[in-house]
Amino acid sequence: MTTVDARHAAPPVPVTARRSPAGPVLAVLWAGAAAVTALWWADTGSVVGTAGWLTGAGRIAGLLCGYVCAVLVGLMARVPLLERRIGSDRVARWHAMAGRYTVCLLVAHIVLILAGYAAQDRASLWHETVTVVLDYPDMLKATAGTVILFAVGITSARAVRRRTSHEFWYHVHLLTYAAVFLAFFHQLTLGDEFNGKPVATALWYVLYLGVAALVLWFRILAPVRLNRRHRLQVESVHQEAPGVYSVVVRGRHLDELRARPGQFLRWRFLGAGLRWTSTPYSLSAPPRPDRLRITVKALGGHSAAVALLRPGTRVWAEGPYGSLTADRAAGHRSLLIAAGVGVTPLRALFETLPGEVTLLYRARRVEDLALGGELEAIARWRGAQVLYALNGPGGERPPLTAESLRSTFPGLAGHDVYLCGPDGFARDVYEALRAAGVPDRRIHHESFEL
Repeated sequence: MTTVDARHAAPPVPVTARRSPAGPVLAVLWAGAAAVTALWWADTGSVVGTAGWLTGAGRIAGLLCGYVCAVLVGLMARVPLLERRIGSDRVARWHAMAGRYTVCLLVAHIVLILAGYAAQDRASLWHETVTVVLDYPDMLKATAGTVILFAVGITSARAVRRRTSHEFWYHVHLLTYAAVFLAFFHQLTLGDEFNGKPVATALWYVLYLGVAALVLWFRILAPVRLNRRHRLQVESVHQEAPGVYSVVVRGRHLDELRARPGQFLRWRFLGAGLRWTSTPYSLSAPPRPDRLRITVKALGGHSAAVALLRPGTRVWAEGPYGSLTADRAAGHRSLLIAAGVGVTPLRALFETLPGEVTLLYRARRVEDLALGGELEAIARWRGAQVLYALNGPGGERPPLTAESLRSTFPGLAGHDVYLCGPDGFARDVYEALRAAGVPDRRIHHESFEL
């Protein structure tokens, strides 16, 4: 393992409390949904008969589906205000929830509209479906977009995603843009809320063009500018533990990135087999003006190939993202709890967090303690403490319960707790911390399984 030179260690950063804008953002999103509902209500007269009720329900489901599609894409734009202030994991959860709403509303829209049209024309559901798809304007494109959205939804389901690679999921997920584009036009040509109503049509264009502008700026133009400016490339690759490697990336003017300990970037290594996938990896050391470092565990095809990177390989990066930073702390006593490769962002925080800091590192064996030498050196330099939770001789796991945490860390409820590790581990420890009396606002957790 490598060690850190205390002479070049970064000083602790000051704590400045910030208020999360999550509440106002959610209020805006719900206000948009209310406005869409009002648009449908204003255009809907008296509803007569089964066909009228079915068609009316299908229309409101379609309008809300169109609105949620715009929100879905907007949450994919990686807007810094959301990614850094609210947290990438929360934005990802919102995106996943919007995806589920989109699929549910889409199914409701299709079934209700076709059933309403069939009842109105006194035709079979199959005949009406064929007629709508083949004869109505822009419906072939909308049908193609619907098929793509269903494919994205299926591959995003937890049971399916666990059985597929991140690379496959990532590329399928990108098709969401195409699906939304293909489905957009039939909303205007067939939607009664827009026919002959220039104000409503203009507002719908503003919604979608605004979201498209966010994607264009933050997903394309800003990364192009970043990478042209900083000229990132691999400097070296070092093994830290079995299957765990650190990659040092050299670049120019990296202080302009304003990356902070605890944050991550999305990395695309322009080497064989890696150039087509962008993967989030946390900074495992405080950023320097000419170097960044990440530490990666071989868990999939992309992460395993990182170990084979050669010095000089060009790197394409986006970010920094994430809110697992020092300014989330409310006090001056912090406990960092890491498991496995989740130690990477916490190692950077361990060096830079102000006040009294303790790190608890969970691993199976001593050999699996990545960056252990650096952690010990940092602890000596700043007078901090590192504790390890290793399996026993028979493989038994040490309990991390509310009782064990309270007895190990007196005054635990007054600590800010930074938590990072596999999803199941993080959920269990989070609940144990709450049971031990730590308030939710002082448990700082960000999932990087995005």
